[in-house]
Amino acid sequence: MVDNANGSPSLSGNDELDDIVQAVRNYLGLVRKNSIKYVFEILKQTHQFGIQLPNYGDDAAVIPWKGEYLLLAADGMMAGLLINEPYAAGKAAVMVTVNDIYAMGGRPIGMVNVLASGDERQRSSIVNGIEKGCRKLQVPMLGGHTHPDTATGEASLSVAILGSATKLLRSHQAREGDDLILGIDLNGRRGCKSVVSWDANSGSTPEQLLFRLEALPEIAEKELSCAAKDISNAGILGTISIMLENSGKGGEIDIEAIPRPMSIGLIDWLHCFQSFGFILAVQPEHSKEVQDLFLARNIDSAIVGKVTSSPLVRVHKGSKRKTLFNFEKEEITGIRFDPKCLAPGKNGLKKAF
Repeated sequence: MVDNANGSPSLSGNDELDDIVQAVRNYLGLVRKNSIKYVFEILKQTHQFGIQLPNYGDDAAVIPWKGEYLLLAADGMMAGLLINEPYAAGKAAVMVTVNDIYAMGGRPIGMVNVLASGDERQRSSIVNGIEKGCRKLQVPMLGGHTHPDTATGEASLSVAILGSATKLLRSHQAREGDDLILGIDLNGRRGCKSVVSWDANSGSTPEQLLFRLEALPEIAEKELSCAAKDISNAGILGTISIMLENSGKGGEIDIEAIPRPMSIGLIDWLHCFQSFGFILAVQPEHSKEVQDLFLARNIDSAIVGKVTSSPLVRVHKGSKRKTLFNFEKEEITGIRFDPKCLAPGKNGLKKAF
């Protein structure tokens, strides 16, 4: 057999699924998530000082505020991207934080940054990339801090963003029986050379990009879903698995149902960081409305699996099945929803104490 996407020999049956499982489990974009648990366990001890909702892997912190929610998130750029493609890193820093807010059902308010670079040309490229990203996504960069005395090879860039929401999409609220709906823009091209990515933003106007992103708060406000994540550098299967882990659930995922452009091979596609890609857990009676909403915005979507009560994430192709993760024995982030600590609350979950 030949894979039409790249002309290379393809496998079938269990061998192909074994390759997919190993490629996902060993992918650096996913493996690097293992360090999150230690940081989370130490710093969650400070949560007693705030009014925020408990966080079980959300893309942004949720702070109740005057009848709505403030959303607060931060992200840092990988060193290789900053050094090799500083302009692209600046644009990406805006995009990833903006996506974090929309993934929660919110809309951005503004950003700040911390930039370290002692090379004027490099620093200029990064800042110009940031400005381009802000212009494309119509979000202001309001301030920050600059370290102008950092060696070129030690450059760093982090961006924090504030947003707001009236209804929420959380990372940990996938429920048994929910459909797993992947909304993704196939109208793009391979992105940065330093990371495996898919660029569906270049060539689109700000109006087109915002119209596309508005799908997420509309889904939240219509209460069509209560669990979502944006497809991060963990890739498609990695991000789905993290949402299931956060929810204390498992899932069945159909590899053949995942939308994919023909210009990229399957494993590369599963690894791709997406400029527009979101996974949602949706009750089946709402699935058609969610997919119709995506379709109206020229976004490809598909039901790629089901949420299960078991701790297993399994992938299948036809009649062949393989376990991707067993959360009884292993972890990705190690962050899991604990229902004993929470009670139901309006538009989300609140502390029970």
